[in-house]
Amino acid sequence: MSALGHVGGSTGTPAKLERPRKRWLPYLLLLPGGLWLILFFAVPAIQLFATSLYDPSGSLEEGYAMTWQFSNYADAASEYLPHFMRSLGYAALTTVICLLLGYPLAYAIALKGGRWKNLLLICVIAPFFTSFLIRTLAWKVILSDNGWVVTTLDALHVPLPDGRLLATTPAVIAGLVYNFLPFMVLPLYASLEKLDPRLLEAAGDLYARPVARFTRVALPLSMPGVVAGTLLTFIPAAGDYINAQLLGTNRQYMIGNVIQSKFLRVGDYPNAAALSFTLMAAILVLVFVYVRRAGTDEVL
Repeated sequence: MSALGHVGGSTGTPAKLERPRKRWLPYLLLLPGGLWLILFFAVPAIQLFATSLYDPSGSLEEGYAMTWQFSNYADAASEYLPHFMRSLGYAALTTVICLLLGYPLAYAIALKGGRWKNLLLICVIAPFFTSFLIRTLAWKVILSDNGWVVTTLDALHVPLPDGRLLATTPAVIAGLVYNFLPFMVLPLYASLEKLDPRLLEAAGDLYARPVARFTRVALPLSMPGVVAGTLLTFIPAAGDYINAQLLGTNRQYMIGNVIQSKFLRVGDYPNAAALSFTLMAAILVLVFVYVRRAGTDEVL
């Protein structure tokens, strides 16, 4: 009996030791990513919030005094409200256009791509092989007054605002759609690729029309991809300033252009930080409301 007790005790102790290890293993795996977020997101966000409360009368040479100037937020919001609304409007329109263009493309690649699926995916991400700035500059050439787009539209007698495309709102929207379309297509593809085609065939066997198959089967099952794609498109588009800078004028400037100017040209750090924090807070609220209404909290 002593031998049996000895054997039972020797085998039971390691089992008890393994349970705490398994319990802590997921947290240990999350530790590197958590530290990264703390160092490069949480700490800068706290510093940004502190900067937004500095006395705006200071400067980099003389320094800034912490005066808890909450009025910076009210001043920034009242003065640049049109830029906020323009940014959110451009981002929303860009997201809708990307969804309308990206969903059929992702659907075709996922369900009809066949052996060309990998090649088509490479074509989707091919623009990422060059820098964001170079791609936007290329659109500046394409939409120029002497470019083939304007020449073709003139030949077709299509009226253009002020007789040109460049330096207009459509040019800015076109640049945003082009640059952020892959962010919509890839999540949609990942969601649609998991869709079992037999479900669509079963719906057809039940005499469902193509529209009903899409709205009752494909779209609900791909909603996680729709939500993820719209978020990945809307969030960076709302804070973008390159497209408005290169493809638009002062009338198309977004809030990102104002923040960039205040940080790098004017040197008004408190108001720039207040604008940045307000934009981040507004996007977080919109994202939270959107995800809750979409009913797919699990995608986050």
